[in-house]
Amino acid sequence: MALLNFGGTEENVVTRDEFSLDKAREVLKDETIAIIGYGVQGPGQALNLKDNGFNVIVGQRQPSPSYDKAIADGFVPGETLFSIEEAAEKGTIIQYLLSDAAQIAVWPTLLPYLTEGKALYFSHGFGVTYKERTGIIPPDNIDVILAAPKGSGTSLRRLFLAGKGLNSSYAVFQDATGRATERVKALGIGIGSGYLFETTFKKEVYSDLTGERGSLMGAIQGLFAAQYDLLRSKGHSPSEAFNETVEEATESLYPLIAENGMDWMYANCSTTAQRGALDWWKKFRDAVKPVFAELYESVEKGHEAQLSIDSNSMPDYREKLTVELKELEDSEMWRAGKTVRSLRPKN
Repeated sequence: MALLNFGGTEENVVTRDEFSLDKAREVLKDETIAIIGYGVQGPGQALNLKDNGFNVIVGQRQPSPSYDKAIADGFVPGETLFSIEEAAEKGTIIQYLLSDAAQIAVWPTLLPYLTEGKALYFSHGFGVTYKERTGIIPPDNIDVILAAPKGSGTSLRRLFLAGKGLNSSYAVFQDATGRATERVKALGIGIGSGYLFETTFKKEVYSDLTGERGSLMGAIQGLFAAQYDLLRSKGHSPSEAFNETVEEATESLYPLIAENGMDWMYANCSTTAQRGALDWWKKFRDAVKPVFAELYESVEKGHEAQLSIDSNSMPDYREKLTVELKELEDSEMWRAGKTVRSLRPKN
């Protein structure tokens, strides 16, 4: 492992320099990797592994749009594309990449194929961490591992094709073969990770649920909406309100943060912007800290997991979800955004 210093805290990480792709191929040379589910993470991980020279098959229900997508992506029915049961039987490593709700539903189908010596791989710690609620309890004689890219499967694939990598966490929940750690590191490199950092299933799901509800999605939408609505109430046009709230952030400033960090972005903005940001960021931090504390407690106690399980199990969940997403789409802010995006210069 490489020892890195993160602001005074040392951490062991796995880089592609020390755990090369050739080494990963050697570790997994006799393995058949069965991707179960071809929805959010499945395509990116399957295609990256395939392009990197690993033996990959896909298990997906048919008929379904995901089955059709797997065919369009080059997987061949009867050769590299099978039913879930067939793929699970053939696979020595089973990458369980269905949604959390689907993992619960399909678990009784998958369980008979988890025979001694196989590895069960997740990209989210939800099912195992909340096993009392999900019923996902792996048998004792298999490896149970996790590699969780810090982004969508689409981003994982796009960065791979661009010659880059998306960082991933990794964890070993159960090592029945003595090979679980090398298996998961090889898979993490194989799917195209930038580097791998160690975690546990519980820490992965706690941080993931907090991040999705917080700064990655929930909090950022709330922050955007609050500022946009304020500017509109003060007489600013939709174009001005959207550009000052979202467009400048996503098109100008956030890429600078990604490139070199917040401090660098501050240093490369006007002195007026610097002064204002330095004066106000701690006020925002202190205002939202109690909300984040409440959020983490809800995750820790399993409330968020139960809400997700309960809502996904409702027969009309998809219809209700569509209505909620439509509310976002139809809001003035995101209608303004659609117009602004259409006006961006075309390459």
